[in-house]
Amino acid sequence: MILSDKRILEEIDKGTIKIEPYNREQLGSNSYDVHLGKHLATYTNNELDAKKHNEIDHFDIPEEGILLLPHKFYLGVTQEYTETHAHVPFLEGKSSTGRLGIDIHATAGKGDVGFCGHWTLEISVKQPVRVYAGMPIGQLIYFPVDGEIEVKYNQKKNAKYSGQPDKPVESMMWKNSF
Repeated sequence: MILSDKRILEEIDKGTIKIEPYNREQLGSNSYDVHLGKHLATYTNNELDAKKHNEIDHFDIPEEGILLLPHKFYLGVTQEYTETHAHVPFLEGKSSTGRLGIDIHATAGKGDVGFCGHWTLEISVKQPVRVYAGMPIGQLIYFPVDGEIEVKYNQKKNAKYSGQPDKPVESMMWKNSF
């Protein structure tokens, strides 16, 4: 079951969903539109290693936009800061974004109850496409949870992505034991 617009508004009023900045016009019948933040990043090395800290270079999207290229992987971020304390948030692309050949996440479309932060986007494109800071990039949908949560994401000691800033965050896979 997905929360409707009225239920999302109720949860915002209760404080279990927080979106900043919030604009009522971005609320759909069962989702909330999010926008591309002004910061992007790319990995500094062409070869990545899952057991090592792979560093990234941050850069801003200029006013005239930036041309994203195929076969290059970009990390972006949502303009919106969100908190979700009682539901499971999912970030999906918008159909207009998909029709431009833009994928906004490789695998990480689901958040956890207790996620607080800006969403890091895993961006790839099918052909060269110019993008702009502030353009609609995706939509959040919220699912209710069946049962009580023992430990929310923002309360876990090993939560690697809690409190994500308004700049993209690289993979923290290297912090895992394997």
